[in-house]
This record gives sequence, structure tokens and C-alpha cells, in this order.
Amino acid sequence: MTAANITMEARVPVWDLAVRLSHWLLALAVVVAFVTVKIGGNLMVWHGRAGLAVLGLVVFRIVWGFIGSTHARFTSFVRGPAAIRDYLRGQWSGVGHNPLGALAVVSLLALFLVQATTGLFANDDISYQGHLYALVSDAVSSRLTGIHKLFEPLLIGLVAIHVAAIGYYLRIKKTNLVKPMITGWKEASEPSVEPHRGGGLIAFLIACLVAGAVVYVASGALLPHPPPVAIETPAW
Repeated sequence: MTAANITMEARVPVWDLAVRLSHWLLALAVVVAFVTVKIGGNLMVWHGRAGLAVLGLVVFRIVWGFIGSTHARFTSFVRGPAAIRDYLRGQWSGVGHNPLGALAVVSLLALFLVQATTGLFANDDISYQGHLYALVSDAVSSRLTGIHKLFEPLLIGLVAIHVAAIGYYLRIKKTNLVKPMITGWKEASEPSVEPHRGGGLIAFLIACLVAGAVVYVASGALLPHPPPVAIETPAW
């Protein structure tokens, strides 16, 4: 066997800690939101809190997609139809998201953002109201509640496709996509063309501040508190 026939694999950094944490925390928040809304009752309060967590994590990931490290940035993996065509033809190579994976990431982030935002104004016609319900009329809240419910099966389907794709890569292509999202490293046949750089503490703090500010406003903390209800006491 000659040296030309040997494929050397290099261990390269791909997902930084911020990407990994936001990914798994978002997955946890989505599971909590799904379970609590199915059970309902008093757990709807936790559904609303999970929705705020989803919103904050999505906003963090969007900001990190512009100021994070190399493979976290949208410019490194969002390529368009031509890249998808090349990938389907087997002409694509890289260590970050492949073009189809990039499409899934963008779609999931967009849908989670819509779902979390509409949930802020939604109501269940019983006892639960979204954190910003007071800002809209009952009619608008009803429409947004309808959108919120409409998107639920679509999101479930997308998540199912995402999980199925991971299983396909593991079983058929013998590529473990979960391990790099845990360790941050990936085995590649050649080192990344793009050096792994960017991100850092300042960028992380900026992303956290933006996400925290969005969650703070979305929680209704800036809304005026309702006046206390006057209770008449008997004149004894």
C-alpha cells in the first residue's frame, strides 16, 4: 500500500463551547415546552418559561452566528442552492454543517423564533396568557395563538427529520454527528481550509447581553403592573 492510498484523518476543532451549550440547552427547553403544554394545567407556567428560554437561546445563536467562531458563523455554512447541488453530487467537502444541514439549522432557528414570539401573545382560553398578552387585543391574541398551534406539528416534523438524519449519517455513512456536538472536535480527512478563530469572551458576553435583554423585555418586565384590586371591608 502506497502513501497515496492512505487517507490520513486529522482531529480538527469545529463546534465551540457556546455553540454546544446553546444547542443542548435549546433541545432541553424545547422538550420542556412540549411536555408542559401537553400536560397543561399548572404546568403552563413552565411552558411559558420554557418559551422564554427558547427565545433567549435562539437570539443568542443568531447573534453568535455573526460574531462567534469560524464554523458557528452563518457565512461559513449558508451557501445557497449551488452548494446543495454540489453536496448531492458528492462534490462538497468541509467539517462544519453541510449545505443540507445548514438549511435545517436556519429553518429550525426561524421556526423556533416564530413559535416563541407568537407564544408571548397567545392564550389558552382558560387561565394562561402569554407574557406580552396585555399588549394586543383579544382578536390579535387569538390569531397569534392559531399560528402558534399551527406551527407545532411543523416543528415536530422538522425535529424528527433532524433526528432521522443524524441516525442516517451514523448508520449508513458511519459518521457520528452527535460526538462533535459534545466534544467540539471532529475527525476529518483533511484539516479545515478555514482556520478556527473568532468568538472569544467579549463576543460571548455581547451575545449573552443581547439575548438577556430580549428575554427581559419579552418577559413583560417593562409592562406596568395592574392596579391592586380594592377590597371593601365591612364598617364595623
